[in-house]
Amino acid sequence: MSDVETGADIGRGNRPLSPHLQVYKPQITSVMSAFHRITGVGNSIGAALVAWWFIAAATGEGAFGFIDGFLTSWFGHLVLLGFTFSLCYHLCNGIRHLLWDAGYGFELDQVKTTGLVALAAAGLMALGLFFVGWMN
Repeated sequence: MSDVETGADIGRGNRPLSPHLQVYKPQITSVMSAFHRITGVGNSIGAALVAWWFIAAATGEGAFGFIDGFLTSWFGHLVLLGFTFSLCYHLCNGIRHLLWDAGYGFELDQVKTTGLVALAAAGLMALGLFFVGWMN
């Protein structure tokens, strides 16, 4: 088979097809984008955990006792705090993206500022919600 038949690009040489993670240093937009995806997965896992809790409550005392015991343990509180932060971060970063969709916040200083504000707001919201829930 010739190079033309295989679709090979002879002039390309031994270069990579596209820049890889080793080429670029992380920027706030790339880190927050990756974290947005990770928190999306975390939200799915947390939603399954909440569904498990509801199903166990409808099933009976034994099933509910197991999941409730887990969620009220120190590790369960840590999981719930992580889930709460995941929801808050996803919300705050989603609002940031809505502003971008409307055409606002594309200047470099605005991108950095809104990223830090979204991260700080998510942390404060998560801590506030978690402690309000914990006190009740």
